[in-house]
Amino acid sequence: MPPSAQVSESARDSGGASTRSTFQPADFARFAPRSAFDMARNVPGFSIQEGDGARGLGQADTNVLINGRRISGKANGPSEALRRIPPEDVVRLELVDGASLGIGGLTGQVLNVVTSASGRVSGQFRYNPEFRSFGTPARLLNGSVALAGSGTKSEWNLALRNESNRRGNEGPEEVFDGTGTLVALRDEKANFNSDRLSLSGSFARTADNGNILNLTGQTQGFLFREREISLQRPPGGTLTRTRSLRRTEDEFNFEVGADYEFVLGPGRLKLIGYHRYEDSPFTNAVLTTFTDGSADAGSRFVQDADEGESILRSEYTVKAGGGNLVAAVEGARNFLTITSALSERDSTGVLRPVDLDGASARVDEDRVDAGLTWSRALAQNLQLQLSAGGEYSRISQSGPFGLTRSFVRPKGFASLDWKVTGNLNLAGRVERVVGQLDFFDFIASVDLDQDRQDASNADLRPEQSWVYDIEAAWRMGALGNLTVSAYLEDLIDVVDQVPLPGGGQAPGNLPSARFYGVESQATLLSDGVGWKGTRIDLTLGWNQSSVRDPLLGTRREVSGNELLVLEFRLRHDVPNSDWAFGTRGDWTKNARNVRLDEVSLNQPSFAQMFAFLENKDIAGMTVRARIGNLLDQRDRFERTIFSNRAAGQVAFSERRDRRFGTVFSFDVEGSF
Repeated sequence: MPPSAQVSESARDSGGASTRSTFQPADFARFAPRSAFDMARNVPGFSIQEGDGARGLGQADTNVLINGRRISGKANGPSEALRRIPPEDVVRLELVDGASLGIGGLTGQVLNVVTSASGRVSGQFRYNPEFRSFGTPARLLNGSVALAGSGTKSEWNLALRNESNRRGNEGPEEVFDGTGTLVALRDEKANFNSDRLSLSGSFARTADNGNILNLTGQTQGFLFREREISLQRPPGGTLTRTRSLRRTEDEFNFEVGADYEFVLGPGRLKLIGYHRYEDSPFTNAVLTTFTDGSADAGSRFVQDADEGESILRSEYTVKAGGGNLVAAVEGARNFLTITSALSERDSTGVLRPVDLDGASARVDEDRVDAGLTWSRALAQNLQLQLSAGGEYSRISQSGPFGLTRSFVRPKGFASLDWKVTGNLNLAGRVERVVGQLDFFDFIASVDLDQDRQDASNADLRPEQSWVYDIEAAWRMGALGNLTVSAYLEDLIDVVDQVPLPGGGQAPGNLPSARFYGVESQATLLSDGVGWKGTRIDLTLGWNQSSVRDPLLGTRREVSGNELLVLEFRLRHDVPNSDWAFGTRGDWTKNARNVRLDEVSLNQPSFAQMFAFLENKDIAGMTVRARIGNLLDQRDRFERTIFSNRAAGQVAFSERRDRRFGTVFSFDVEGSF
């Protein structure tokens, strides 16, 4: 990227925001972008945050804006929206100070993608087939096609996409008894096939009087099929049994969002509406057959889940106290309805219904929250944002274990963005957060594959936490960018696996937990040292946590926490040619998952790596060939089942090591 594109020396005002850096479309020409997404993911030192299911619409959990506005969607989030915008509609990309935007929860680097109507209809397409060296059918239906158009005052886009996966693995599993003696061997093979077909789009119109209308929508169908075959034998023996696992899901969901902004009195009022619905029929069946002619064994679990979320929100923005004041009120209704049935085979091999208390129920939440957010520049290089508010929620569950409870929770934050020099920015935030409960945790369920069962627990409370984070962003001119951030989060009512008073276990609340860590992202460019065309992106994340185990009373990691994340990407664009090549690798180290009677670890071997070769102009298209899993990464899983974990008494343990081979894939991308 040219040195001139790296830094905007004078911070420009963009809708009241303080701009750190500005990038022009020409700065991304070397990547042959087919959409705004291709540009955004190549902004030096920046990565798109998709969001982690923030509570309602009031708390921003993504770091991308389009024309200074948030996207009124969740599943239809920033990546989906950016993929629908053609590159010729992009005017520039701005890295701005989050605290200067007047949008709650945005701190540090935020990417604002500025677009302009091109006045014509354009389109783009992508096709991404994939093949594996063994055991998995070819992926032939992964791709997308998008259209975009505009008029004098309006813009629209529409995209049809299928996110398809054909995955699988195979390998041995060893079973040990409580003394560590090998007692069984299993030769296993699994396939995971899925297709997520979606139609999404958006429409924006700015009236002559400055009123702004935004509409977004998406509908999806998700088909999932899993099959696992396990051939089991004693050590040194012959086949004694065959175990077959099948899982299916046929999901349908949609979401729609709309917002309208207009002048009202001395300020502007923005009205937002959002609705999401999902229907997810699910089956899980295990069948074991025996070579000695014994009756078949196994179980079948069937579940149908319907869930929805409806939100109405208003935001009124007015000048006050030398800055902007936003008064917001939001009302939301969430629900989950589940109907489940469990059956097991009797001594004759016939499936018989089994009672599973609390597996069919409905959970509802009604919530209202309100808050004030004030932001202003304390100095030319210092931005402040303050917010204070609270929420009232009412959660109820039907059925014999049902409860109805109400909560009042305070919320708020304070954040600062400081432009220390022309090349260095510091940002800090302190925030009080109320978490979003997973309604599935309320309802009894079983996992037939791992032989686990959770009882119903209606006495769940939303997590609350204090979050402290700080970010430093250093723009190194022609050499690249470096961003380093650190965080600390203190939680109360943290959700983890707990014992229930009447026996059994389920997700429940522990008194407290702590998370802390550091993440760094670096983009290094060779142009600054006289070598043209090479770019290296590095990401390092280190995370730790601490929670008191409800059974042992000792401190441990929170279940499933990602302890270490490493990502490496190298790309070289051959000067004065259409060719590029490179490599990419990643590895994640995970904490163990802890239940009352089990400790397990899902930890792939080190590490996943692939290489690619790309030509950016084959009949006007970009064609890329990739070869993956160059280091022969393997899927590994182990677990220990306890008859009494408090006493350290082991019932048995399992250890799995599966290979999934070499991955060959192709990308064909073009515009029309």
